[in-house]
Amino acid sequence: MMFSKRTKEHKPFPWHLWVFLGPGLLIYLTFSVYPLLDTLILSLYEEQAGQSEFVGLKNFITLVTDENWSSAFWNALSNNLQFFAFHMLLQNPIGLLLAVLLSSPKLRLASSYRTLIFMPTMLSVVIIGFVWQLILSPIWGISEEFLYSIGLGQYFDAWLGKEGSALVTLSFISVWQFVGIPMMLIYATLLNIPDDIIDASTVDGASPMQTFFHIKLPLILPTIAMVSILTFVANFNAFELIYAVKGALAGPNFSTDLLGTFFYRTFFGFQLQQGSSTMGAAVATLMFLIILVGVMLFLFFIQRRIQRFQF
Repeated sequence: MMFSKRTKEHKPFPWHLWVFLGPGLLIYLTFSVYPLLDTLILSLYEEQAGQSEFVGLKNFITLVTDENWSSAFWNALSNNLQFFAFHMLLQNPIGLLLAVLLSSPKLRLASSYRTLIFMPTMLSVVIIGFVWQLILSPIWGISEEFLYSIGLGQYFDAWLGKEGSALVTLSFISVWQFVGIPMMLIYATLLNIPDDIIDASTVDGASPMQTFFHIKLPLILPTIAMVSILTFVANFNAFELIYAVKGALAGPNFSTDLLGTFFYRTFFGFQLQQGSSTMGAAVATLMFLIILVGVMLFLFFIQRRIQRFQF
C-alpha cells in the first residue's frame, strides 16, 4: 500500500528553473527570435503609398530576376563566395600550421607568439580597416617605401583602388586579423591530445610528419570542421571591414560588394538609391537562408561522417 501511494504522488514542478532560465530565454526571444520572425514576415510585404501590402514571394522574385536588382545581388553573392573561399584556402590552413608550430614543446617563447598573433582579433574591425587603408595608400602610405627598401618596389600598386585586386586585398586584411581564431581553437585541441598516444607513436618509429597526419590530424578533424562552419557563417555576415575601407558603395565599381553591404544600401538607402525596408528584409532573409542551407548541408554530409574520439 505504501508503495502504491508513493507511485501516485507527483513531484512538484521545479518552478525555480524559471528563475534561472527565464531571463536568458526572455532576452533570446526578444533580441533574436522576434527580429528574425519579423524580418521574415516583412519580406512578404511591399510598401505602396505609405502602406504595406502582402505580395508573397514577389520581393524575392524581383531580387533574383529583375534587371534593376539581380545584377547587384548576384555580384554581391559571387563576391561573398570568393571572400569565403579565400578564407577557407588561406586563413584556416595558416591557422592550422600556426597551431601545430605553437604546440611544439621545442618552440621557445610560444606564449608570446600566440599572444601577438591573436592580438589583432581583439581590435575593432573599423580600426583595422582604417589603419590598413593608411598603410596601403599610394599617397601617404608606407607600403610603397617598404617594398622599395627590400627590392620589390616594382610590384607596388594601388591595390585597394583597382577592381581586380580590391577584394583580394581586403581578404588578406581579414585573414591577417582573424587567423588567430582558428589557430587558438586548433591549438587547444592539440594540447588536449594525451601525451601517451604521441609517445607510443614515437616508440613505434613514426616520424613527426607521420605522427601528425596519422594521429593528430584525425583527432582534430572535428575542430577543423567547426572552424570551417564558423568561417562560413562569419564571412556571409561580413560587413564592417568593407564598409570601413570602401564605404557603402563597396568600390571600385562594386567590386568589393558583399551581401552585407548590399543589404545596407537596400534597407537604409545610400546617395541616389532610396531605401526599402521590405526589399531589405528580403535580402536579409536570403542571407539567412543561404547560411542555413550551408550549415545544414555541412551537418548532414560532412559533420556526421567525422569520427570523434574521447579521452
